[in-house]
Amino acid sequence: MTHLLRRWLIAGMLIWLPLGATLLVIRFVVGLLDTSLLLIPAAYRPDIPGIGVLLSIVLVLGTGAVAANYLGSRLVVWTEALLSRIPLVRTVYGGIKKLAETIFSDQSVSFRQPILIEYPRKGIWSIAFITGAPIGEVQDKTADYVLTCFVPTTPNPTSGFIVLVPEKDIIRLDMSVEDAMRLVISLGVVTPDDMPRKNGDDRS
Repeated sequence: MTHLLRRWLIAGMLIWLPLGATLLVIRFVVGLLDTSLLLIPAAYRPDIPGIGVLLSIVLVLGTGAVAANYLGSRLVVWTEALLSRIPLVRTVYGGIKKLAETIFSDQSVSFRQPILIEYPRKGIWSIAFITGAPIGEVQDKTADYVLTCFVPTTPNPTSGFIVLVPEKDIIRLDMSVEDAMRLVISLGVVTPDDMPRKNGDDRS
């Protein structure tokens, strides 16, 4: 009987834990996007849950449309020039803007290539992601051509470590970024189901 109850408990947790975590994340994101309603005077705010999500999407698309034309781009340049003169603001804004440009650029390879590196020591392998190639002093003072790699922590992949790894010591993986992230977040329990086999490897 104890064994049966344990099986039921584990089966129930496998259903409710990911479902509960998903609902919490969705609730957080919706609540965050709903803050865009603060742009509307209190007397005119619609009392509809989630309407802030739609408003946020419209706001982002509208801002992008304005910034894409000539006058809008000139306004953006002028605003950024103004922000660059404010000591603390220019540091924060400049860093976040550079990060966003790196991630969302069509030419960017950041976080588009999961890899294996020997970390934290030789003989132990970790999932990582290529985030770029360092230039200037960092590259000049290394004997090999190195790549900047991000090693995410488990189960929270938003924190982690930046390591500079020689390109020759990197093993590029065939799995997608989503599969690699899923592997990290699940503590290694969830593995890609359709991993391509190499060198005649037919292990199940």
